[in-house]
Amino acid sequence: MSLDEFLKDLHFNIDRANQENWEPNWEDAPLSYKLYKGLPVVPLSAEVPLTLSENRLPSKPDLEGIGHFLWYVYGITQLSESVYPGDDNPVHSYRRFAPSGGALYPNELYVYLKLDDLTEGVYHYDPSHHRLVLLRTGNFDSYISEALGNRCDLPSCFGTVFVSTMFWKNFFKYNNFSYRLQGLDAGVLMGQLLETAKRFGFAAGVYFQYLDSAINHLLGLSEQEESVYSIIPLSVGTTNWALSGEGSPNYKTAEVLKRELQPVEFDRIERSKTVLEFPKLNVINESAMLESAESFNRFSNNPRNVQGLSEIHLPHAESIEYDLAEVSKKRYSPEMDFVMARINQQQLAALLDGSVSAFTYRNDLDDISYGQENRISIYGCLYNVDGIPNGAYYYNHAEHRLEGIQEGDHRLLLQSGLSFDNVNLQQVPLCLHVTGNMDLYQQALGYRGYRILQMEAGMLVQRLLLKASALGLGGHPLLGFDAGMADELYGMNEQTCLIQIPIGPFRPKPWLKGSMHS
Repeated sequence: MSLDEFLKDLHFNIDRANQENWEPNWEDAPLSYKLYKGLPVVPLSAEVPLTLSENRLPSKPDLEGIGHFLWYVYGITQLSESVYPGDDNPVHSYRRFAPSGGALYPNELYVYLKLDDLTEGVYHYDPSHHRLVLLRTGNFDSYISEALGNRCDLPSCFGTVFVSTMFWKNFFKYNNFSYRLQGLDAGVLMGQLLETAKRFGFAAGVYFQYLDSAINHLLGLSEQEESVYSIIPLSVGTTNWALSGEGSPNYKTAEVLKRELQPVEFDRIERSKTVLEFPKLNVINESAMLESAESFNRFSNNPRNVQGLSEIHLPHAESIEYDLAEVSKKRYSPEMDFVMARINQQQLAALLDGSVSAFTYRNDLDDISYGQENRISIYGCLYNVDGIPNGAYYYNHAEHRLEGIQEGDHRLLLQSGLSFDNVNLQQVPLCLHVTGNMDLYQQALGYRGYRILQMEAGMLVQRLLLKASALGLGGHPLLGFDAGMADELYGMNEQTCLIQIPIGPFRPKPWLKGSMHS
Protein backbone atom coordinates (compact mmCIF):
# COMPACT_ATOMS: atom_id res chain seq x y z
CA MET A 1 0.00 0.00 0.00
CA SER A 2 1.38 3.43 -0.99
CA LEU A 3 1.46 6.27 1.51
CA ASP A 4 -1.17 8.15 -0.52
CA GLU A 5 -3.48 5.15 -0.28
CA PHE A 6 -2.69 4.80 3.42
CA LEU A 7 -3.71 8.39 4.16
CA LYS A 8 -6.87 8.01 2.12
CA ASP A 9 -7.76 4.81 3.96
CA LEU A 10 -7.18 6.51 7.32
CA HIS A 11 -10.04 8.78 6.34
CA PHE A 12 -12.41 6.64 4.33
CA ASN A 13 -11.55 2.97 5.03
CA ILE A 14 -9.95 2.56 8.43
CA ASP A 15 -10.34 -1.24 8.43
CA ARG A 16 -7.99 -1.46 5.47
CA ALA A 17 -5.50 0.98 7.02
CA ASN A 18 -5.31 -0.94 10.29
CA GLN A 19 -3.63 -4.28 10.88
CA GLU A 20 -6.04 -7.22 10.88
CA ASN A 21 -7.49 -8.62 14.11
CA TRP A 22 -6.09 -5.82 16.23
CA GLU A 23 -6.98 -6.01 19.92
CA PRO A 24 -5.51 -3.62 22.50
CA ASN A 25 -3.84 -5.22 25.50
CA TRP A 26 -5.17 -3.06 28.32
CA GLU A 27 -3.19 -5.00 30.90
CA ASP A 28 -0.01 -3.77 29.22
CA ALA A 29 -1.13 -0.24 28.36
CA PRO A 30 1.45 2.58 28.46
CA LEU A 31 1.29 5.53 30.82
CA SER A 32 -0.51 8.60 29.51
CA TYR A 33 2.48 10.76 30.48
CA LYS A 34 6.22 10.49 29.99
CA LEU A 35 8.41 9.87 33.04
CA TYR A 36 12.17 10.47 32.95
CA LYS A 37 14.55 8.80 35.41
CA GLY A 38 17.50 10.35 37.22
CA LEU A 39 17.32 13.91 35.85
CA PRO A 40 17.26 17.21 37.78
CA VAL A 41 13.71 18.44 38.43
CA VAL A 42 12.18 21.82 39.25
CA PRO A 43 8.89 21.65 41.19
CA LEU A 44 6.19 24.08 40.04
CA SER A 45 3.71 25.91 42.22
CA ALA A 46 0.41 24.06 42.69
CA GLU A 47 -1.32 27.23 43.90
CA VAL A 48 -2.67 28.02 40.46
CA PRO A 49 -5.00 30.99 39.93
CA LEU A 50 -8.63 29.88 40.09
CA THR A 51 -9.82 32.41 37.52
CA LEU A 52 -8.65 33.54 34.09
CA SER A 53 -11.45 35.95 33.28
CA GLU A 54 -9.40 38.71 31.64
CA ASN A 55 -6.29 38.93 29.48
CA ARG A 56 -3.32 40.08 31.53
CA LEU A 57 -1.02 42.89 30.52
CA PRO A 58 2.09 41.61 28.71
CA SER A 59 4.93 40.90 31.12
CA LYS A 60 7.75 38.39 31.27
CA PRO A 61 6.74 35.54 33.58
CA ASP A 62 8.70 34.12 36.48
CA LEU A 63 8.91 30.41 37.31
CA GLU A 64 5.63 30.50 39.25
CA GLY A 65 3.85 32.13 36.30
CA ILE A 66 5.16 29.66 33.73
CA GLY A 67 4.07 26.82 36.03
CA HIS A 68 0.54 28.21 36.16
CA PHE A 69 0.54 28.58 32.38
CA LEU A 70 1.67 24.99 31.78
CA TRP A 71 -0.90 23.62 34.23
CA TYR A 72 -3.76 25.31 32.38
CA VAL A 73 -2.38 24.11 29.06
CA TYR A 74 -1.66 20.45 29.82
CA GLY A 75 -1.62 19.74 33.52
CA ILE A 76 -3.59 16.89 35.08
CA THR A 77 -6.64 18.72 36.37
CA GLN A 78 -9.15 16.07 37.40
CA LEU A 79 -9.48 12.49 38.57
CA SER A 80 -12.79 10.89 37.64
CA GLU A 81 -14.47 7.56 38.24
CA SER A 82 -17.30 6.38 35.99
CA VAL A 83 -19.41 3.24 35.76
CA TYR A 84 -20.89 2.26 32.40
CA PRO A 85 -24.13 0.28 31.97
CA GLY A 86 -23.52 -3.48 32.12
CA ASP A 87 -20.03 -3.07 33.57
CA ASP A 88 -19.51 -3.31 37.34
CA ASN A 89 -15.88 -2.19 37.14
CA PRO A 90 -15.40 1.56 37.58
CA VAL A 91 -13.24 3.37 35.03
CA HIS A 92 -10.67 5.76 36.47
CA SER A 93 -9.17 8.48 34.33
CA TYR A 94 -6.89 11.46 34.80
CA ARG A 95 -8.25 14.36 32.79
CA ARG A 96 -6.73 17.53 31.40
CA PHE A 97 -8.35 20.68 30.02
CA ALA A 98 -7.41 19.70 26.46
CA PRO A 99 -9.45 16.61 25.47
CA SER A 100 -7.80 13.56 23.93
CA GLY A 101 -9.10 10.53 22.06
CA GLY A 102 -9.70 7.80 24.64
CA ALA A 103 -8.04 10.08 27.28
CA LEU A 104 -4.67 8.64 26.15
CA TYR A 105 -2.86 11.99 25.63
CA PRO A 106 -0.20 10.94 23.10
CA ASN A 107 1.37 14.40 23.06
CA GLU A 108 4.16 15.77 25.26
CA LEU A 109 5.26 19.33 26.01
CA TYR A 110 8.88 20.51 26.03
CA VAL A 111 9.90 24.09 26.79
CA TYR A 112 13.03 26.12 26.16
CA LEU A 113 12.98 28.78 28.88
CA LYS A 114 14.96 31.93 29.59
CA LEU A 115 13.61 33.18 32.92
CA ASP A 116 15.35 35.22 35.62
CA ASP A 117 14.70 32.67 38.37
CA LEU A 118 15.38 29.45 36.42
CA THR A 119 18.46 27.88 34.89
CA GLU A 120 18.38 28.62 31.17
CA GLY A 121 17.79 25.50 29.13
CA VAL A 122 15.45 22.91 27.66
CA TYR A 123 12.93 21.15 29.90
CA HIS A 124 10.20 18.52 29.71
CA TYR A 125 6.91 19.35 31.41
CA ASP A 126 5.96 16.43 33.66
CA PRO A 127 2.19 16.76 34.25
CA SER A 128 2.04 13.80 36.63
CA HIS A 129 4.16 15.70 39.18
CA HIS A 130 3.58 19.25 37.84
CA ARG A 131 7.29 19.90 37.48
CA LEU A 132 9.98 20.64 34.93
CA VAL A 133 12.63 18.05 34.10
CA LEU A 134 15.94 19.52 32.93
CA LEU A 135 17.22 18.02 29.65
CA ARG A 136 19.92 20.49 28.54
CA THR A 137 21.35 23.68 30.02
CA GLY A 138 22.45 26.62 27.92
CA ASN A 139 21.29 29.20 25.41
CA PHE A 140 19.93 27.63 22.22
CA ASP A 141 18.59 30.75 20.47
CA SER A 142 20.92 30.34 17.50
CA TYR A 143 20.30 26.60 17.15
CA ILE A 144 16.49 26.86 17.23
CA SER A 145 16.56 29.89 14.92
CA GLU A 146 18.55 27.90 12.36
CA ALA A 147 16.12 24.98 12.70
CA LEU A 148 13.28 27.42 11.93
CA GLY A 149 15.06 28.75 8.85
CA ASN A 150 15.95 32.02 10.61
CA ARG A 151 12.31 33.09 10.45
CA CYS A 152 11.90 34.04 14.11
CA ASP A 153 13.70 36.45 16.43
CA LEU A 154 14.32 33.90 19.20
CA PRO A 155 16.33 36.29 21.43
CA SER A 156 13.14 38.35 21.91
CA CYS A 157 11.23 35.28 23.15
CA PHE A 158 11.35 34.23 26.80
CA GLY A 159 10.30 30.71 25.91
CA THR A 160 9.60 28.23 23.12
CA VAL A 161 7.17 25.32 23.39
CA PHE A 162 7.65 22.07 21.46
CA VAL A 163 4.60 19.82 21.01
CA SER A 164 5.59 16.22 20.31
CA THR A 165 3.80 12.92 19.73
CA MET A 166 4.75 9.59 21.34
CA PHE A 167 3.48 7.01 18.88
CA TRP A 168 2.99 4.04 21.21
CA LYS A 169 0.80 5.95 23.66
CA ASN A 170 -2.27 5.56 21.48
CA PHE A 171 -1.07 3.12 18.84
CA PHE A 172 -1.56 0.35 21.43
CA LYS A 173 -5.32 1.01 21.24
CA TYR A 174 -6.00 2.54 17.83
CA ASN A 175 -3.34 0.87 15.69
CA ASN A 176 -2.51 2.80 12.48
CA PHE A 177 -5.60 4.96 12.93
CA SER A 178 -3.61 6.62 15.72
CA TYR A 179 -1.68 8.60 13.07
CA ARG A 180 -4.80 10.57 12.19
CA LEU A 181 -5.77 10.94 15.82
CA GLN A 182 -2.31 12.12 16.92
CA GLY A 183 -2.45 15.17 14.67
CA LEU A 184 -5.93 16.09 15.90
CA ASP A 185 -4.91 15.64 19.53
CA ALA A 186 -1.85 17.84 18.97
CA GLY A 187 -4.08 20.51 17.40
CA VAL A 188 -6.53 20.45 20.30
CA LEU A 189 -3.61 20.90 22.71
CA MET A 190 -2.26 23.76 20.61
CA GLY A 191 -5.68 25.40 20.59
CA GLN A 192 -5.75 25.27 24.40
CA LEU A 193 -2.20 26.63 24.54
CA LEU A 194 -2.97 29.63 22.32
CA GLU A 195 -6.13 30.49 24.26
CA THR A 196 -4.24 30.22 27.55
CA ALA A 197 -1.36 32.34 26.23
CA LYS A 198 -3.80 35.20 25.54
CA ARG A 199 -5.01 35.14 29.16
CA PHE A 200 -1.44 35.22 30.46
CA GLY A 201 -0.51 38.15 28.20
CA PHE A 202 1.87 36.13 26.00
CA ALA A 203 2.25 36.64 22.26
CA ALA A 204 2.32 33.25 20.54
CA GLY A 205 2.19 31.68 17.11
CA VAL A 206 2.78 28.35 15.46
CA TYR A 207 5.60 27.03 13.32
CA PHE A 208 4.61 23.87 11.49
CA GLN A 209 7.81 23.79 9.39
CA TYR A 210 11.28 23.29 10.84
CA LEU A 211 14.22 20.89 10.62
CA ASP A 212 12.69 17.87 12.34
CA SER A 213 15.72 15.78 13.15
CA ALA A 214 17.61 18.84 14.44
CA ILE A 215 14.82 19.67 16.89
CA ASN A 216 14.41 16.03 17.94
CA HIS A 217 18.19 15.94 18.47
CA LEU A 218 18.00 19.01 20.72
CA LEU A 219 15.34 17.32 22.88
CA GLY A 220 17.05 13.93 22.87
CA LEU A 221 14.10 12.14 21.28
CA SER A 222 14.25 8.76 19.59
CA GLU A 223 12.56 9.36 16.26
CA GLN A 224 11.32 5.77 16.14
CA GLU A 225 9.29 6.50 19.29
CA GLU A 226 8.51 10.22 19.30
CA SER A 227 8.73 13.29 17.09
CA VAL A 228 7.98 17.03 17.40
CA TYR A 229 4.84 18.18 15.56
CA SER A 230 4.93 21.96 16.13
CA ILE A 231 7.01 24.76 17.65
CA ILE A 232 5.39 27.73 19.42
CA PRO A 233 7.60 30.67 20.51
CA LEU A 234 6.32 32.82 23.39
CA SER A 235 7.10 36.49 23.90
CA VAL A 236 5.72 39.60 25.55
CA GLY A 237 6.93 42.13 23.01
CA THR A 238 6.98 42.49 19.25
CA THR A 239 8.61 39.48 17.63
CA ASN A 240 9.83 39.40 14.04
CA TRP A 241 8.25 36.40 12.33
CA ALA A 242 9.50 37.25 8.81
CA LEU A 243 6.20 35.90 7.47
CA SER A 244 6.38 37.56 4.08
CA GLY A 245 10.13 37.48 3.73
CA GLU A 246 12.70 34.77 3.27
CA GLY A 247 14.98 33.18 5.81
CA SER A 248 18.75 33.28 5.60
CA PRO A 249 20.13 32.40 2.15
CA ASN A 250 22.78 30.32 3.93
CA TYR A 251 20.56 27.53 5.10
CA LYS A 252 22.00 24.78 7.24
CA THR A 253 20.70 21.29 6.71
CA ALA A 254 19.52 19.30 9.71
CA GLU A 255 22.59 17.06 9.55
CA VAL A 256 24.96 20.03 9.60
CA LEU A 257 23.08 21.72 12.43
CA LYS A 258 23.02 18.60 14.59
CA ARG A 259 26.84 18.57 14.68
CA GLU A 260 26.70 21.69 16.86
CA LEU A 261 25.21 19.74 19.79
CA GLN A 262 26.36 16.56 21.44
CA PRO A 263 23.70 13.83 21.34
CA VAL A 264 21.95 13.04 24.61
CA GLU A 265 20.09 9.93 25.73
CA PHE A 266 17.79 9.64 28.72
CA ASP A 267 16.32 6.81 30.76
CA ARG A 268 12.58 6.81 31.24
CA ILE A 269 9.90 4.60 32.73
CA GLU A 270 7.90 2.50 30.25
CA ARG A 271 5.00 0.69 31.88
CA SER A 272 4.31 -1.52 28.84
CA LYS A 273 6.35 -4.70 29.05
CA THR A 274 5.90 -5.22 25.30
CA VAL A 275 6.03 -2.26 22.91
CA LEU A 276 4.98 -3.42 19.47
CA GLU A 277 6.38 -2.05 16.24
CA PHE A 278 4.45 0.51 14.20
CA PRO A 279 6.33 0.57 10.89
CA LYS A 280 3.63 2.47 8.98
CA LEU A 281 3.76 5.34 11.45
CA ASN A 282 7.56 5.45 11.27
CA VAL A 283 7.53 5.48 7.48
CA ILE A 284 4.92 8.25 7.20
CA ASN A 285 6.65 10.28 9.92
CA GLU A 286 10.00 10.00 8.16
CA SER A 287 8.41 10.93 4.83
CA ALA A 288 6.93 14.06 6.41
CA MET A 289 10.25 15.31 7.78
CA LEU A 290 12.02 18.39 6.46
CA GLU A 291 15.80 18.36 6.26
CA SER A 292 16.41 21.80 4.73
CA ALA A 293 14.75 25.20 5.10
CA GLU A 294 14.60 25.34 1.32
CA SER A 295 11.66 22.92 1.63
CA PHE A 296 9.61 25.38 3.70
CA ASN A 297 6.52 26.63 1.92
CA ARG A 298 3.59 29.00 2.26
CA PHE A 299 0.28 28.85 0.51
CA SER A 300 -3.01 30.71 0.29
CA ASN A 301 -6.55 29.43 0.30
CA ASN A 302 -9.09 30.19 -2.38
CA PRO A 303 -12.42 31.54 -1.07
CA ARG A 304 -15.06 28.84 -0.69
CA ASN A 305 -17.80 28.97 -3.30
CA VAL A 306 -20.83 27.11 -1.97
CA GLN A 307 -23.93 27.25 -4.14
CA GLY A 308 -26.56 26.99 -1.45
CA LEU A 309 -30.29 26.58 -1.91
CA SER A 310 -30.90 29.44 0.50
CA GLU A 311 -29.13 32.07 2.57
CA ILE A 312 -29.87 32.73 6.24
CA HIS A 313 -28.15 35.74 7.74
CA LEU A 314 -27.41 35.17 11.39
CA PRO A 315 -27.89 37.88 14.02
CA HIS A 316 -24.95 39.97 15.13
CA ALA A 317 -22.80 37.76 17.31
CA GLU A 318 -22.12 39.31 20.67
CA SER A 319 -18.63 38.56 21.92
CA ILE A 320 -18.73 35.79 24.51
CA GLU A 321 -16.89 37.02 27.60
CA TYR A 322 -15.94 34.05 29.73
CA ASP A 323 -13.54 32.87 32.38
CA LEU A 324 -11.21 30.44 30.64
CA ALA A 325 -10.50 28.64 33.90
CA GLU A 326 -14.19 28.10 34.64
CA VAL A 327 -15.08 27.14 31.07
CA SER A 328 -12.18 24.69 30.89
CA LYS A 329 -13.26 23.07 34.16
CA LYS A 330 -16.89 22.60 33.18
CA ARG A 331 -16.23 21.50 29.58
CA TYR A 332 -18.02 18.20 29.14
CA SER A 333 -18.09 15.58 26.38
CA PRO A 334 -21.57 14.02 26.48
CA GLU A 335 -22.10 10.59 24.98
CA MET A 336 -25.59 9.29 25.76
CA ASP A 337 -26.10 12.36 27.95
CA PHE A 338 -27.38 14.85 25.36
CA VAL A 339 -30.93 16.10 25.98
CA MET A 340 -32.94 17.75 23.22
CA ALA A 341 -33.70 21.42 23.75
CA ARG A 342 -34.24 24.30 21.42
CA ILE A 343 -31.24 26.40 20.36
CA ASN A 344 -31.80 30.05 19.48
CA GLN A 345 -30.08 31.90 16.66
CA GLN A 346 -28.11 34.12 19.03
CA GLN A 347 -26.49 31.05 20.61
CA LEU A 348 -25.71 29.58 17.19
CA ALA A 349 -24.28 32.88 15.92
CA ALA A 350 -22.09 33.29 19.01
CA LEU A 351 -20.82 29.71 18.76
CA LEU A 352 -19.92 29.85 15.06
CA ASP A 353 -18.57 33.39 14.81
CA GLY A 354 -16.69 33.18 18.11
CA SER A 355 -15.01 29.90 17.19
CA VAL A 356 -13.94 30.89 13.68
CA SER A 357 -12.84 34.40 14.72
CA ALA A 358 -10.69 32.95 17.48
CA PHE A 359 -9.14 30.56 14.96
CA THR A 360 -7.20 33.42 13.35
CA TYR A 361 -3.68 32.93 14.60
CA ARG A 362 -0.11 33.69 13.59
CA ASN A 363 1.63 30.87 11.74
CA ASP A 364 4.21 30.08 9.08
CA LEU A 365 1.75 28.81 6.46
CA ASP A 366 -0.29 31.85 5.47
CA ASP A 367 0.99 33.74 2.48
CA ILE A 368 -0.41 36.92 4.03
CA SER A 369 -0.64 37.04 7.81
CA TYR A 370 -4.25 37.40 9.00
CA GLY A 371 -5.25 38.34 5.46
CA GLN A 372 -7.02 35.36 3.98
CA GLU A 373 -9.88 33.00 4.54
CA ASN A 374 -9.29 30.12 6.92
CA ARG A 375 -8.28 26.85 5.30
CA ILE A 376 -10.56 25.00 7.71
CA SER A 377 -14.35 25.42 7.49
CA ILE A 378 -17.51 24.49 9.40
CA TYR A 379 -20.49 22.68 7.95
CA GLY A 380 -23.35 21.39 10.04
CA CYS A 381 -26.70 19.65 10.26
CA LEU A 382 -29.14 21.69 12.35
CA TYR A 383 -32.31 20.52 14.05
CA ASN A 384 -34.68 22.43 16.33
CA VAL A 385 -32.97 25.81 15.94
CA ASP A 386 -35.31 28.81 16.24
CA GLY A 387 -36.23 30.28 12.86
CA ILE A 388 -33.95 28.00 10.84
CA PRO A 389 -35.37 25.09 8.82
CA ASN A 390 -33.90 21.72 9.69
CA GLY A 391 -31.16 20.89 7.23
CA ALA A 392 -27.51 20.78 6.21
CA TYR A 393 -25.63 24.09 5.98
CA TYR A 394 -22.26 25.69 5.30
CA TYR A 395 -21.23 28.52 7.61
CA ASN A 396 -19.95 31.47 5.58
CA HIS A 397 -17.94 33.35 8.17
CA ALA A 398 -17.04 36.30 5.93
CA GLU A 399 -20.76 37.06 5.47
CA HIS A 400 -21.81 35.58 8.83
CA ARG A 401 -24.56 33.53 7.26
CA LEU A 402 -25.66 29.98 6.64
CA GLU A 403 -25.71 28.62 3.10
CA GLY A 404 -28.49 26.04 2.89
CA ILE A 405 -27.36 22.84 1.15
CA GLN A 406 -30.01 20.21 1.81
CA GLU A 407 -33.21 20.64 3.84
CA GLY A 408 -34.52 17.97 6.16
CA ASP A 409 -33.83 16.09 9.37
CA HIS A 410 -30.52 14.24 8.82
CA ARG A 411 -30.06 12.85 12.33
CA LEU A 412 -30.94 9.24 11.44
CA LEU A 413 -28.60 9.33 8.44
CA LEU A 414 -25.74 10.61 10.60
CA GLN A 415 -26.56 8.04 13.29
CA SER A 416 -26.30 5.24 10.73
CA GLY A 417 -22.81 6.44 9.84
CA LEU A 418 -21.40 6.06 13.36
CA SER A 419 -18.94 3.22 13.96
CA PHE A 420 -20.17 2.93 17.56
CA ASP A 421 -23.55 3.97 18.90
CA ASN A 422 -22.02 5.84 21.83
CA VAL A 423 -23.86 9.09 21.04
CA ASN A 424 -27.61 9.46 20.54
CA LEU A 425 -27.78 11.98 17.70
CA GLN A 426 -31.58 12.05 18.01
CA GLN A 427 -31.01 14.24 21.06
CA VAL A 428 -28.54 16.61 19.37
CA PRO A 429 -29.61 19.92 17.80
CA LEU A 430 -26.22 20.78 16.26
CA CYS A 431 -24.02 18.23 14.51
CA LEU A 432 -21.06 20.18 13.14
CA HIS A 433 -18.33 19.01 10.79
CA VAL A 434 -14.90 20.62 10.57
CA THR A 435 -13.74 20.32 6.97
CA GLY A 436 -10.59 20.86 4.92
CA ASN A 437 -8.99 20.14 1.58
CA MET A 438 -6.52 17.25 1.91
CA ASP A 439 -5.22 17.71 -1.64
CA LEU A 440 -4.51 21.41 -1.07
CA TYR A 441 -2.30 20.69 1.94
CA GLN A 442 -0.47 17.77 0.35
CA GLN A 443 0.21 19.58 -2.92
CA ALA A 444 1.84 22.46 -1.05
CA LEU A 445 3.43 20.59 1.86
CA GLY A 446 3.76 16.94 0.83
CA TYR A 447 3.10 14.27 3.44
CA ARG A 448 3.65 16.85 6.16
CA GLY A 449 0.53 18.55 4.88
CA TYR A 450 -1.74 15.75 6.12
CA ARG A 451 -0.72 16.07 9.76
CA ILE A 452 -0.84 19.88 9.56
CA LEU A 453 -4.39 19.58 8.24
CA GLN A 454 -5.33 17.43 11.23
CA MET A 455 -3.66 19.87 13.63
CA GLU A 456 -5.49 22.88 12.22
CA ALA A 457 -8.75 20.93 12.47
CA GLY A 458 -7.97 20.09 16.09
CA MET A 459 -7.26 23.73 16.89
CA LEU A 460 -10.69 24.77 15.59
CA VAL A 461 -12.32 21.87 17.45
CA GLN A 462 -10.93 23.15 20.78
CA ARG A 463 -12.28 26.62 20.09
CA LEU A 464 -15.70 25.16 19.34
CA LEU A 465 -15.61 23.15 22.57
CA LEU A 466 -14.61 26.17 24.67
CA LYS A 467 -17.26 28.40 23.10
CA ALA A 468 -19.88 25.67 23.54
CA SER A 469 -18.90 25.31 27.20
CA ALA A 470 -19.20 29.07 27.68
CA LEU A 471 -22.76 28.81 26.33
CA GLY A 472 -23.62 25.98 28.70
CA LEU A 473 -23.50 23.35 25.94
CA GLY A 474 -21.53 20.13 25.62
CA GLY A 475 -19.60 18.87 22.62
CA HIS A 476 -18.30 15.39 21.84
CA PRO A 477 -15.72 15.14 18.99
CA LEU A 478 -16.12 11.96 16.93
CA LEU A 479 -13.84 10.31 14.38
CA GLY A 480 -15.90 7.12 14.15
CA PHE A 481 -18.24 8.41 11.47
CA ASP A 482 -18.72 7.80 7.75
CA ALA A 483 -16.79 10.69 6.20
CA GLY A 484 -17.77 9.72 2.66
CA MET A 485 -21.46 9.80 3.53
CA ALA A 486 -21.09 13.18 5.24
CA ASP A 487 -19.21 14.58 2.22
CA GLU A 488 -22.04 13.40 -0.05
CA LEU A 489 -24.65 14.97 2.22
CA TYR A 490 -22.97 18.37 1.83
CA GLY A 491 -22.24 17.86 -1.88
CA MET A 492 -18.50 18.35 -1.36
CA ASN A 493 -15.94 18.09 -4.14
CA GLU A 494 -12.65 19.50 -2.86
CA GLN A 495 -13.41 19.56 0.88
CA THR A 496 -13.87 16.57 3.15
CA CYS A 497 -15.26 16.18 6.68
CA LEU A 498 -12.37 15.72 9.10
CA ILE A 499 -14.20 15.39 12.40
CA GLN A 500 -17.80 15.38 13.59
CA ILE A 501 -18.84 17.30 16.72
CA PRO A 502 -22.36 16.90 18.12
CA ILE A 503 -23.13 19.95 20.29
CA GLY A 504 -26.11 20.60 22.53
CA PRO A 505 -27.59 20.67 26.04
CA PHE A 506 -26.79 17.69 28.25
CA ARG A 507 -27.45 16.02 31.57
CA PRO A 508 -24.16 14.84 33.14
CA LYS A 509 -23.82 11.11 33.79
CA PRO A 510 -23.35 9.86 37.34
CA TRP A 511 -19.67 9.99 38.24
CA LEU A 512 -17.26 10.84 40.99
CA LYS A 513 -14.71 13.49 40.20
CA GLY A 514 -12.17 15.49 42.11
CA SER A 515 -10.20 18.57 41.16
CA MET A 516 -6.40 18.29 41.15
CA HIS A 517 -5.53 21.81 42.25
CA SER A 518 -5.49 23.77 45.49
